[in-house]
Amino acid sequence: MKSRLTRNRLRTILFYLLMLAAGVGGYLLINQRGEILFGQNMPPVDPAQAKESVNQLLHVLLALATVIVTARAVGAIFKLLKQPPVIGEVIGGILLGPSFLGTMAPEWYAYILPPSAAPFLGVIAQLGVIFYMFVVGLELDLKVLRKSGHATLAISHASILVPFLLGSGLALWIYPTMSTPDISFTAFSLFLGVSMSVTAFPVLARILTDRGIQKSRMGAIALTCAAVDDVTAWCLLAFVVSIVQAKVGGAILTLALTAVYIAMMFLIGGPVIRRLVPWLETWDELTEGGIAIFFVGLLISALATEFIGIHAIFGAFLLGAITPHDSRVAKELTDRIEDLVRIMFLPAFFAFTGMRTQISLVSTQEEWMLCGVIILVATVGKFGGTLVAAKLTGLNWRDSSALGILMNTRGLVELIVLNLGLDLKVISPQLFTMLVIMALVTTFATAPILELITRNHPWEKNPS
Repeated sequence: MKSRLTRNRLRTILFYLLMLAAGVGGYLLINQRGEILFGQNMPPVDPAQAKESVNQLLHVLLALATVIVTARAVGAIFKLLKQPPVIGEVIGGILLGPSFLGTMAPEWYAYILPPSAAPFLGVIAQLGVIFYMFVVGLELDLKVLRKSGHATLAISHASILVPFLLGSGLALWIYPTMSTPDISFTAFSLFLGVSMSVTAFPVLARILTDRGIQKSRMGAIALTCAAVDDVTAWCLLAFVVSIVQAKVGGAILTLALTAVYIAMMFLIGGPVIRRLVPWLETWDELTEGGIAIFFVGLLISALATEFIGIHAIFGAFLLGAITPHDSRVAKELTDRIEDLVRIMFLPAFFAFTGMRTQISLVSTQEEWMLCGVIILVATVGKFGGTLVAAKLTGLNWRDSSALGILMNTRGLVELIVLNLGLDLKVISPQLFTMLVIMALVTTFATAPILELITRNHPWEKNPS
């Protein structure tokens, strides 16, 4: 038995060696024949260029790995501090930028995040934001917006109007020093007003969920107000972008095309998706073909809004918003996309934001005072507008204060708005840094101040 196994093993080894010898010999014969042939006149390959391409890929892969590890680590630390992990992820991105790593270890910074990798990281970040806004749209319940009472609508719009006016008024002071002659005061003041008005619906929802009050009456009011805020803020931002990217006549055309596109999405796209979803749900699970349909639709919608002149993120958000919120398709799409977006794409966006945030640009006492004024104006506008409106609609002072603090949460949504403003050159890198600091401070302050205001507060459950 053993001798038979030994013979079989020797036969296999012999066959393997003969096969290798035949392969090598065959190629040598082919190569000998090919050496006498002449190829077409093609441009010579530049070895240096080919090596640079490989090096760029190496740097991008290394940057992504570093970004993901840093984001998860710092996010975990902030979670232990009972803060939204997204704040830690944003700070992780800033730590990898020129403000910290570029100063403390410039050689490491130049190797991990060289300037040549920035465009690739930027593309990944933009794709991440597009998919993230699609997920936000999927999680948005339009039925809640339709059923929101006049009181909730009044609170939400007051929380936008007051900071918007204060931000626009602040523009009178800082426009001469924080803008360029290429940007009109109208565009600058509108953008600054919008940046003061944003509420981060996903971060707010995370804070409420962590505290277990998302189903309380206050939680329901806060989530509804934030959802209305989100939709209103994106509409305002689309309006501002259309003005920035075109002259007056072009802006009117852009706004008209935007209105037509939104109407088509709700009047044509909505019914089509509402018929498509039940058909896709006849399968046991969402198939690759079904996912491909939505991805193609996502890219076409994003491309359409980019072509119109607003931004690809609006098209992605709109497609998500018209998809039935409570359908199995929406839930499966969210489950399949969300992890990849949150673990890889969004940290890339945070790192890209960190590379553009230079804390050293805010160095003098006057500049830090201006940064403090921006934080104060943003907080007073958002908190004050919400507080007064909530009190006038019947809430008590403590609930009104808690709602004002919650609506002052900005987080990731604010960073998306600020990056868009920097890309359009509406704001300078220095003002961009100040506004990033404002977004971090207002978001970081939400959880501890909310805890202080609502300590031992008996939350009233939402009857619905």
